[in-house]
Amino acid sequence: MITEIESNVMPVSKDKKFCYPIVFEDNFDKLSEVWKEYELTTGKVCIVTDSNVEPIYAQVVKSELEKVCASCEVYAFPAGEENKNLDTVRGLYEFLIEKRFDRKDMLVALGGGVVGDLTGFTASTYLRGVSFVQIPTTLLSQVDSSIGGKTGVDFSKYKNMVGAFYMPKLVYMNLSTLSTLPERQFYSGMGEVLKSALIKDGMFYGWIINNLYEVYEKDPEVIRTMVYNCCNIKRQVVEKDPEEKGDRALLNFGHTIGHAIEKAKNFELLHGECIALGMVAASFIAYKRELLTFDEYYEIRDMFVPFNLPITIEDIDPQEIVRLTKSDKKMEGDKLKFVLLKKIGKAYIDTTVTEEELLMGIQEIYVSDEEKYE
Repeated sequence: MITEIESNVMPVSKDKKFCYPIVFEDNFDKLSEVWKEYELTTGKVCIVTDSNVEPIYAQVVKSELEKVCASCEVYAFPAGEENKNLDTVRGLYEFLIEKRFDRKDMLVALGGGVVGDLTGFTASTYLRGVSFVQIPTTLLSQVDSSIGGKTGVDFSKYKNMVGAFYMPKLVYMNLSTLSTLPERQFYSGMGEVLKSALIKDGMFYGWIINNLYEVYEKDPEVIRTMVYNCCNIKRQVVEKDPEEKGDRALLNFGHTIGHAIEKAKNFELLHGECIALGMVAASFIAYKRELLTFDEYYEIRDMFVPFNLPITIEDIDPQEIVRLTKSDKKMEGDKLKFVLLKKIGKAYIDTTVTEEELLMGIQEIYVSDEEKYE
């Protein structure tokens, strides 16, 4: 069902350990007010951002936080997944030490998923843990990565292999930041939007289809409803399983094969693009298992096309993709926790998917040289 927006604040979890508000706004004007309302630090703050976001939003956020904090520093690192690593974390550690940040001070992640994951991981480990706030500026980070407390960095091209569950104190979403987002980045975020609907809410999936034009046009009310519903789906999943000991793994639909493609392509493709490919492959496996009908499979596959998300890929080795899935952090012993759909809006975790089935799914999305020139 579509969740009606009754408030611009969504609380996450009644458990104090995992409780924090998600605030939906259309600008940064209320950031200092919200900061005081939730009694966040009045000491030092370090805004962590990247080279794409810094020139657009760092100063306006800094100006707001200087109204309520003793001082505010900005640390920017080069944008890109290739910089989501321990070397960048080391540079941030050195900056915080030189600026004498202590446990009462706070980090602010201003940017997309890379910034949020890296900042959260740094916060979880600096001085054995300092508080942090998420200010996501991309669609992907607003609907997915800023919610739920997963933090981490890539290690030797292994995706998110080093990390921690560490909850933010606040998620502040300025939805107007999507207006400055490059089109490719926006559509990459739609991969996670469609994932949320596919695993948990068939009615929401239908709503997205019925509002395609408004999504293209970035209609403010449609975008707010879309982001809000994605956050609500993730909230419900994370509240039940904050540390991924069970059903939270449903959020990984499309990610096993998608992450393997990301690694194989050396992160040339965006996250949402790879996840779309992974969801097509996983849906094909479900179709071959007779969980999805032929029509359901093709509806899922073709729904990615209007959002400029790929449904086929060239220049990969399907056998290498299968091999890379074995290094996935979701492996339990020799069993892979793979997410399949029973129908649109209903997912489950399966540990019986074979290498042959993985290869079959990957071959469904793979366009060989011979096929390319037919």
